[in-house]
Amino acid sequence: MVCNTIRGLVNLGHEVSLVALNAKKTHHQHNDDDKDLLSKINYRAFDIDINVSVFEVAVNLFSKTSFNIDRYYDAGFERLLIAELKKTSYDIIQFEGLLVSLYINAVRKNSKAKLIYRLHNVESQIWHRLAQQKTDPFKKSYLRMHAKRIKNYELQQLNNFDAIAVFTEQDKSTLLEYGTKIPVKVLHLGINLDHYNPDFDKTEFPSLFFLGSLDWLPNREGIEWFLENFKQELTDGDLRVRFYVAGNDIPERFDDYEVMGKIFIQGEVDDALEFVNSKSIMIVPLLSGGGMRVKIVEGMAMQKCIISTSLGAEGINFKNGVDILIANDQDEFYEAIKRCIADEEYCKSVGLNARKLIEEEHDVNKVTKNLVEFYQKMV
Repeated sequence: MVCNTIRGLVNLGHEVSLVALNAKKTHHQHNDDDKDLLSKINYRAFDIDINVSVFEVAVNLFSKTSFNIDRYYDAGFERLLIAELKKTSYDIIQFEGLLVSLYINAVRKNSKAKLIYRLHNVESQIWHRLAQQKTDPFKKSYLRMHAKRIKNYELQQLNNFDAIAVFTEQDKSTLLEYGTKIPVKVLHLGINLDHYNPDFDKTEFPSLFFLGSLDWLPNREGIEWFLENFKQELTDGDLRVRFYVAGNDIPERFDDYEVMGKIFIQGEVDDALEFVNSKSIMIVPLLSGGGMRVKIVEGMAMQKCIISTSLGAEGINFKNGVDILIANDQDEFYEAIKRCIADEEYCKSVGLNARKLIEEEHDVNKVTKNLVEFYQKMV
């Protein structure tokens, strides 16, 4: 997401700096394409460890803030930021996500730039929706507590920026309900379409797949729900299709879902796009969360037939049954899967329509031009 924005800005001739906070838990390995892009910008990175002990979690119960935010503050990174700001004068400084807003005061004190907050998700909304899905009273109460603390933090920070960029109209509406007074602009997620080259000759049909990092709670919750409800149908029922689960940080207990020749828990894959290309039907059983799902946009760019909840497809200008299939409960998922595995030509037509939609609304070059126009108005 960030790389695509930077690539678009560089292609338009703008000078870009990236000061990155690398959490060791989710440290990103740069591919050759990333390295080429980073060679064209001013790049600084700082590693922090965001792991917390059981003791720290217990102590946080008596705090007014959430450890999910606090653990991203590091004095060393703040010093690196300040040194960069003293060295270079910027027109725009964009904060990617809520967690880096911890450093807004340091940036404001050391720069005259306009500060833009690009909201990836309304974080408190994610935690609230997670709480709603729980039946265990303790887990529900615990998640509600964090949702409340994170919302309090969001409310404190939102109007401290000069403007906010969001991916969906739904998120804009939420911010306005929260009392946001500064400009809020909806700008679609943009991707570099040159990287997405589907090849149907290498695609297994029918095949069902999920791709996502399971260290993000909404992803884990969604795929667990799907496996619990569909394992029997996929192994012994009418849904005669292989199901592949891939992604980072898949817990060991997920191995229990594996069924030889029918359900494959693959874990991390070497090439995500190659994996996506090799399968035909993508599922996104998202029950909580918010914002726009990058994996759906990428899947549509790869001409995949996608079955998603309404929440998962939020922010995408889709037509149900034309460029994506929407399923919000077990019965709807069952019917959608059954239809797709029985009709390859229909799946292909949905995928082709999906690609057209992404070309029209999510081409990074088009999106970046809109972003720059937004910047210019702020400056």
